[in-house]
Amino acid sequence: MFEGFKKFILKGNVVDMSTGIMIGAAFTTLVKSLVTDIMSPPLGLIIDNIDFSDLFITLRNGVPLPPYKSLVMAQNAGAITLNYGLFLNALMTFFITGFVLYFVIHKLMALHKREEFKISRKKGPEEKVLLEIRDLLAKEK
Repeated sequence: MFEGFKKFILKGNVVDMSTGIMIGAAFTTLVKSLVTDIMSPPLGLIIDNIDFSDLFITLRNGVPLPPYKSLVMAQNAGAITLNYGLFLNALMTFFITGFVLYFVIHKLMALHKREEFKISRKKGPEEKVLLEIRDLLAKEK
């Protein structure tokens, strides 16, 4: 049983997938920080000094009663809140992550195609012989 697990875990696809997941998790943390720490504060200044993470709607009051100046205060009071500001941060993170991943994958695919083209342009001795045979057969027709 251990040998079967060992064969499975050491397959290239499993290692590649786990590496991708780890890099993806680190990348997500980076993008979340970009949205929360870099992009949200200037946007908040533009929109009258609003911190997106503190945008919420109180569905049920807690003790003490509102107004709550921040989401943390509302949660500490036991209020039930609809946290649309956190959702906006997550939405921005999603779109930025998607855009960056699209850009990276697009560039990697272009590089991969360029490398395939270079390889296809190189003709080894076997290919030269095959081309000569093709040309001779074409002449015989």
